[in-house]
Amino acid sequence: MLVMTRGIDESIVIGDGIVVTVLRVNGGVVRIGISAPAEALIMRAEMLEDEARAKNSAALPDDQ
Repeated sequence: MLVMTRGIDESIVIGDGIVVTVLRVNGGVVRIGISAPAEALIMRAEMLEDEARAKNSAALPDDQ
């Protein structure tokens, strides 16, 4: 994992065309903005984890 320090209005660039900008810091909450091509999938990690759990539970037989 790459760890970076960024301040408000500072950005990082990921690959071709994805820019993540720090918009606001309020206590322990950081608000970010993401600019990316329309075809780029952007989701919160917990949503992906929830989807994976749902798929796994749907694949299990009912008696387990």
